[in-house]
Amino acid sequence: MRNYKILCALAIAVSSICSCSLEEDMVSSGSKDLIFGSVQGLEAYSLSFYEQLPSLKDLSSMEGYSIDFGVCKSISNFYTETYSAETPTSWSWGNLREINYFIDGIKSDLCSVSQDDKNHYEGLARWFRAYFYYDKLTTYGPVPWFDHCLGTSEVDEMYKNRDSRDVIISHIIDDLDFAATHIQTTSSVGNTRISKNAAYALKSRACLFEASWRKYHNEETELYKAKDLYTLAAAAAQTIMNDPDVYLNKDVYADALYRDAYKVDNPSVGAYRTVFYSKDVITSEVILGVQASLEDLVTGDANYYWNSATYGDCCCLSRAFIFTYLFKDGTRFTDQKDYTSIEFIDEFEGRDGRLAQTVKGPDYQMVGGDWMDSRPNIPDGVAVTGYQPIKFVEDNVAKNGESRNENSLPVIRYAEVLLNYAEAKAELGTLTDEDWANTVGALRKRAGFQDKSGVTSSKPTTIDPYLQEVFYPDVTDPVIMEIRRERTIELVYEGFREDDLARWKEGESYERMPWIGIHIPDLNVLFDVNNDSESDFYASYDNYRDLPSFATGRHIPLVDVNSSEQGLRADKNPAGGYDLRYETVQKRTWHDDDRQYLAPIPASIIRD
Repeated sequence: MRNYKILCALAIAVSSICSCSLEEDMVSSGSKDLIFGSVQGLEAYSLSFYEQLPSLKDLSSMEGYSIDFGVCKSISNFYTETYSAETPTSWSWGNLREINYFIDGIKSDLCSVSQDDKNHYEGLARWFRAYFYYDKLTTYGPVPWFDHCLGTSEVDEMYKNRDSRDVIISHIIDDLDFAATHIQTTSSVGNTRISKNAAYALKSRACLFEASWRKYHNEETELYKAKDLYTLAAAAAQTIMNDPDVYLNKDVYADALYRDAYKVDNPSVGAYRTVFYSKDVITSEVILGVQASLEDLVTGDANYYWNSATYGDCCCLSRAFIFTYLFKDGTRFTDQKDYTSIEFIDEFEGRDGRLAQTVKGPDYQMVGGDWMDSRPNIPDGVAVTGYQPIKFVEDNVAKNGESRNENSLPVIRYAEVLLNYAEAKAELGTLTDEDWANTVGALRKRAGFQDKSGVTSSKPTTIDPYLQEVFYPDVTDPVIMEIRRERTIELVYEGFREDDLARWKEGESYERMPWIGIHIPDLNVLFDVNNDSESDFYASYDNYRDLPSFATGRHIPLVDVNSSEQGLRADKNPAGGYDLRYETVQKRTWHDDDRQYLAPIPASIIRD
């Protein structure tokens, strides 16, 4: 039997106020009095917990090669044939020590504040403990549960075995129930503090993940069956849905940056993207956010990350995913004859409004830039497929090349809550047409969809064969299928896809997903990708020295389809023209034993 020592948990404390080594007490008694002797002390200590949340830089680049339809120049070894139990991972427990130290102190005689204040700050700490353990559960599966700050004499506890999934999810639920009951915060400036709704939202997320894991991995237990957890997920989401102060943003220019530079009908700036584009957190929809402030040096680097050929991972989207965006009347793009031969300049027409708000489309505008800045940068390899993300980007070239993004971003938002509710109810078989209209329908209507039965006002009745063939071959329920479509489109690049594929047991998609790019009319000719009638790019196998002068700076270099070299191929389309396809030297592989659903615990901390 192997035991797991939580090395970092006893070696490191994050906050400087409680710095210690294995041989030292956490803090001196005088420091403890400062922390636990007043509300001000509790508040000061609790602020350190927020460092555990993702920053603006984390939020704008948290998904790239970790999603199946994300095309990058490099591949994580988590998705290759080299993946093994020796693959290095992070295994840090310092944050938990900081949290449990705080909870222990609140429950001690040292804490002299009122019971309501004790409960509030304990609830806040327990939210962060649930957040910590949810990350561990989704990353490693079962891990040891610790509900107090370990002392140096607790050697047996230090080397305890992993606890079961039942134990972990039970404690996550208990912590979040306590937090939802006792946290006094209902709103804050910019919704940057943990609130009651943040507790309900995290509970909905955690219960949905664990319900799906148990159902699709066939790991149900007597304590928690999938239906029990789906029920808890739906109930937590419903509580937020009943709050009149929480609703989807529908204002196209709700304090959006540089809004005066755009016409109202600009398709790349809409109510959806404004949630990620606004200088101030859109508090109606954002339950927990990070407020940007250039003055306080709280800035992001989205423009630098998504527009640089060297700084970021050069991640873009596969056309296989772009095909999943519906038309605004609810019809499928993939139901058209020869849909694969539709050129980039035409494929945004009449589509789900989120498409042009997620990637550079033909009408995209970058303020202050040259001709390339307003077009997908294929020649420089920034977006090899041609589907270059703009979801977190400010449309101002002055922000490129440095970390000065001033747009605030959500950590938890209402759209996810609606999708959690819809999926949980659908999995339970209790989703009504009214539920559909209030969740998926509401999101689609914001994206410009026509109000139609089977699309926005009522549940669908037919399954999409394209989604079934390419994405989810085992799904036969059209409602489940459409919810997965909606979730993937609405939450793209927000950090959910890897966990979603894991809980649905759809990891094979990493290997199955084609990395295809835009359709081009022909080789060795200039073609247009926006609506200005100016020819933009020139795809050919020619060496740059052999290019005609008019193709300088517009060349898309191609690699022969039979070559083993990494780069762009041009596959001949049966209906005419060519389809770009990116291929890496190292291929993504999904192992038959499903080992990649969980990260390995580092060998250095395993004791036989």
